[in-house]
Amino acid sequence: MAQLDTGTDDLLARQECRVAVITFNRLEARNALSSEIYDGFDRVLPLIADDDEIRCVMVTGTGKAFCAGGDVKGMAKTSAAGQPQSFEARVASIRGRQESVSLALHEFPKPVIGAIPGPAAGAGMSIALSCDVRIMADTAFFTTAFAKVGFSGDFGGSWFLTQLVGPGLARELYFSSRRVQADEALRLGLTNRVAPSDKFAEDALAFANELASGPPIAHRLMKENLNRALHHELRECLAAEAVGMTRTGETEDHQEATKAFVEKRDPVFNGR
Repeated sequence: MAQLDTGTDDLLARQECRVAVITFNRLEARNALSSEIYDGFDRVLPLIADDDEIRCVMVTGTGKAFCAGGDVKGMAKTSAAGQPQSFEARVASIRGRQESVSLALHEFPKPVIGAIPGPAAGAGMSIALSCDVRIMADTAFFTTAFAKVGFSGDFGGSWFLTQLVGPGLARELYFSSRRVQADEALRLGLTNRVAPSDKFAEDALAFANELASGPPIAHRLMKENLNRALHHELRECLAAEAVGMTRTGETEDHQEATKAFVEKRDPVFNGR
């Protein structure tokens, strides 16, 4: 295991085999977001993207929470002290934070797993949904939570949730802020897997290692295809798929996979 430099204790990162584990680490605040966390993502994600030894990213939280979203206590202090910045500056600040985390994870060139040991609320839920796939502890839950504090929502939650469950249910979950427990989340497609809480960390890392053993070039192009499918017409998607298939057909990984198929063994992918 090797530590990866995030520049802050609010966000930890380490490499375990071919998986980079990024951990929200504000235990006293249920892993609520901070400016240091945004800076940490800005710092560590490019390092992970450039490291060919890392093939999968897992985002999780320390303790029994994933991320409580915005730091409401910190917001209350800021509100009491007045707003020193202009409206435009505050809008630009939120946009920058969203792009540092949700957009960066959504567009990251390697598979990203959201490993959710406990509550994912507000922006924390949005960030979890920005991951490619999710695994939840059986005691974890989602909640949009924004309505409870008089906010409209950020970090892409409205977009991700609508894509995953459709507009009607997305509206209900935003308006009501009700909790979605792990079993319902699995049924609705908000999570891909649910694991027992007493072995959650082990199962989540095993899931990440499973993805990390796959073909990295093909995974990158798969993710581009799947993201493109969200907002492009079929003809454009078909054209891009043709390019991707041709590209991956030229790789050593493809040749190794076909050879392994004939030999009835698991392929070993080297990312070439």
